[in-house]
Amino acid sequence: MNQIEKTKAFHALHRKGNPLVLYNVWDAGTAGAVAAAGAKALATGSWSVAAANGYGDGEALPLEVLVVVARSIVASIDLPVSIDFEGAYSEDPSQAAANAALLMDLGAVGINFEDQVVGGEGLYSIESQTARIRAIRAAAEDRGLPFFINARTDLFLKESDGSKHAALLDQAIERAHAFAEAGASGFFAPWLADTALISQLCAASPLPVNIMMKPGAPTVSELAACGVARVSYGPGPYRAMIAWLKGEAEKIYAA
Repeated sequence: MNQIEKTKAFHALHRKGNPLVLYNVWDAGTAGAVAAAGAKALATGSWSVAAANGYGDGEALPLEVLVVVARSIVASIDLPVSIDFEGAYSEDPSQAAANAALLMDLGAVGINFEDQVVGGEGLYSIESQTARIRAIRAAAEDRGLPFFINARTDLFLKESDGSKHAALLDQAIERAHAFAEAGASGFFAPWLADTALISQLCAASPLPVNIMMKPGAPTVSELAACGVARVSYGPGPYRAMIAWLKGEAEKIYAA
């Protein structure tokens, strides 16, 4: 498949109640392993890519390194590949779009694009975030590419107390509608784990909803019943593999 075909196939995999499951990868080797296991598409996790290259999360990984990693994954696997792009490495809409275009031009089918102020406090206003989404969408349209912009809100991630998430739901729905109007393709709400709230979000969102797996999160089948269209594993696979690797090494060095 060419890039446009892969991108259209990626869109089609987002089905409400029958979610696309993404076991997030961080390099060409892990991409190959997950693809061989039966994945229909691949996605990186920013935390994992950064950690695998010796950096912390939050755009500490240099953009040029991320581009190299993304290119190696896309070139090695004949599946749609989405890249976790954090805040697109710029507050400025035109620069964010230019940065996202680097990923479009190497063959990626989409990005995660978050609304928290990376390295700062709080979230971007709806006006500021939609301006950046519109700029990225325009860059994709210039290339004739139906690029998948998975617009992430960090409303729930920023509030560690899950009992307060219900009070944030209306804000999340407002952002989902605004992001859709600006040209987003999906709506990502990491750290939301209450099935009743997830069901409400899925019912109200004009975009397919993405939920992240974490300890205590609902199962994939439970999320499907809520109407979720995409499930991500985030840094979980990296952490599990590093724990396994450390354990195996300890057996050797303790002998």
